[in-house]
Amino acid sequence: MKIGELCRAMTISDVASLMNLDWHAVKDLDKLYMREQLRRAGHPAPRVIGIDEISIRKGHTYRIIVSDLEARRPIWFGGEGRKESDMAMFYSFLGQQQSQKIDIAVMDMWKPFSRSTRIHAPQADILFDKFHVIRHLSDALDEIRRSEYKRVTGDERGYIKGQRYVLLSRRENLSEDGRKNLERLLEANTRLNIAYLLREQFEQLWDYADTDDVRTFFNAWRTQLKGQDIVPYEKFAAMVERHWDGIAAYCRPTHSFGLGYVEGLNNKIRVLQRKAYGIRDEEYLKLKIVTAGLPKL
Repeated sequence: MKIGELCRAMTISDVASLMNLDWHAVKDLDKLYMREQLRRAGHPAPRVIGIDEISIRKGHTYRIIVSDLEARRPIWFGGEGRKESDMAMFYSFLGQQQSQKIDIAVMDMWKPFSRSTRIHAPQADILFDKFHVIRHLSDALDEIRRSEYKRVTGDERGYIKGQRYVLLSRRENLSEDGRKNLERLLEANTRLNIAYLLREQFEQLWDYADTDDVRTFFNAWRTQLKGQDIVPYEKFAAMVERHWDGIAAYCRPTHSFGLGYVEGLNNKIRVLQRKAYGIRDEEYLKLKIVTAGLPKL
């Protein structure tokens, strides 16, 4: 048990050195510890799930991670990619009875996830993850930045060069120098200034508590794009329109739960991946992920 507890905070190598044990012995003991954690936790019965994918190695090799957002822990890691059939493996693991008790499924706008969910949990409301939506908008802003860098010359180009992080970060996360660089950039380039302000404004969409107000806000935001010659934003707006129901669903009072956990989980998984770097044992990574939110034995 002590080995498993140590492995929650340390690498296998560090634990092996500390306890004067063989590396493989430590890994095997850690697996036993994590399997016992899962046994005691019992079979998942989530009401609100979050669906995401991670790349486990180079070459676009993906696995799906499903979390219980109310219990705030991952409950499944699997699939052979991120196809509809891979997502169906989760619902098979959960079982038909439990799948039909899911009320809300939070995911990105990857169609195989939503298609599989509508088949296996048709009663669930699908919400598209706010952080993924904003990421698409940030990608559009970065595309505008690149096009402006190619278009302008002289001093104006100098203001843009090397400022990608400054432009795409939240203002409150910037250092004092970063804020000054941002102000100089936005003063020097009108198109980037407009695009930056529109991105900041768009995030207000999730502040509304009524579907009619959300629609009114989005229509007004989209109207501002006319005549601005910012095609990446027009494409983004069209994408939002195509996925409107899953985006606007956030405003319902029954859906007001903390979604920051999804993004925090992704960061935690990246840490787990770094700790497991060089260990070509997918089962070990899976156990690390699905026990990440479980208490000690």
